[in-house]
Amino acid sequence: MSHTHHYPEHIERLRSIYSLSLSRTTRPFSAIMIHSGSETFYYGDDQSPPFRPYAHFAHWLPVNHANQVLLVIPNNVPVFFQICPSDFWHEQDSTLPSWVEEEFETYTLGSSAQVADELHNILGKAGIAFDDVAFLGENTQYADAIGLSASAFNPPTILSYLDYHRAYKSEYEIACMRKANRIALQGHQAARHTFLENGSEYDIHMAYLQACEILEEECPYTNIVALNEKAAILHYQNKRRKPVTDSQVLLIDAGCRFNGYCSDITRTHAHESAHPVFQSILESMQVLQSELVSLIRPGREYLSIHESALKGIANILADSTLSSGSAENILETGLASIFMPHGVGHLLGLQVHDVGGRQVNPLGEIKPPPHQHPALRTTRPIETDQVFTIEPGFYFIPQLLDAERSSTRGQLLNWNLIDALIPLGGIRIEDNVRVTKTGVENLTRVLL
Repeated sequence: MSHTHHYPEHIERLRSIYSLSLSRTTRPFSAIMIHSGSETFYYGDDQSPPFRPYAHFAHWLPVNHANQVLLVIPNNVPVFFQICPSDFWHEQDSTLPSWVEEEFETYTLGSSAQVADELHNILGKAGIAFDDVAFLGENTQYADAIGLSASAFNPPTILSYLDYHRAYKSEYEIACMRKANRIALQGHQAARHTFLENGSEYDIHMAYLQACEILEEECPYTNIVALNEKAAILHYQNKRRKPVTDSQVLLIDAGCRFNGYCSDITRTHAHESAHPVFQSILESMQVLQSELVSLIRPGREYLSIHESALKGIANILADSTLSSGSAENILETGLASIFMPHGVGHLLGLQVHDVGGRQVNPLGEIKPPPHQHPALRTTRPIETDQVFTIEPGFYFIPQLLDAERSSTRGQLLNWNLIDALIPLGGIRIEDNVRVTKTGVENLTRVLL
């Protein structure tokens, strides 16, 4: 079924979650106001970076506009204050799809300053005082200007409750993320083709955007398009315009958004002329990534997936003659983490690195990652309807490897082979998965 079919159920679910969040606070609140956010400007300029709405606002409405306001009162239809300024400098498209409009009581206003009068009327009819409204959003100056209480700005108990429950996706959200994956996969196909035709990083990036029919600012994050040695820079942000001499490897980490929901997909490709050991590692990593996905089921600790990834890295190191040590020795010495220094994945949703990954309960208690895996973003148990990434990596990072050349554990490494592979950068393979009652649905491995 389409996302539109599931949207009413999604809104009903949010109404329940928000009502329960109000009952968890030490100070009583009777309603919640959510602000979509305000535009910011570069210092000393009148230009602003691309706007993205506050995620708790976007959880309700697929509306990407600044200064929009939502009012949630338990047992009432949510109220959307749709702000549409009279402005001939910028387009002010106020059209809502019918499937969205049906779920809200909408007030169309010319400025956000007009919200205060309408808010007084609505709250008065509901018997709610201004001081009993919690405000969620970054622009607390706006909340102060319309008369909300400063003590009600972003109550931690409410935010902790909402952040925790964002990890569980509704059928509407899953449908949006399926669509975001399908669009991104079209871009990945185009990117691979351009790479095999010896395109530059810029060429590959533009092929991806064109295939997805998106602007760069519409990407959920800066696309990582890394040829050869740049693949060892985990968040490589540049795009070389000229073709890379003797281009052998492409690592592309790129996603899409649909109704605000993200996909986050990484693929690594190698020319047939690439070093045969690198090709063998790439094939082994593809198998390992698939095995990690198959391990997912409700009740398993996310940390165990990460540990399984490192075991797989250790086996590859031992089997590829990159190391003279056994897989067990490689694990014990921590060498595997040199080749995969990041966590195996993260929660995914309205934000690429979605909230609540280390939150173990709705109260906001945090479970930090173990000291030996400080980059692990998710420490809570795996549960049904969570969506997260599985993205093992295997990199030849000079900054990390150089520190081991004279170390005791570094003596286990085949430095001649490593030096031959450093120019190829590294490997990462990433899918987006949804936990089902019995296992896993891979949102990325679909037929186009």
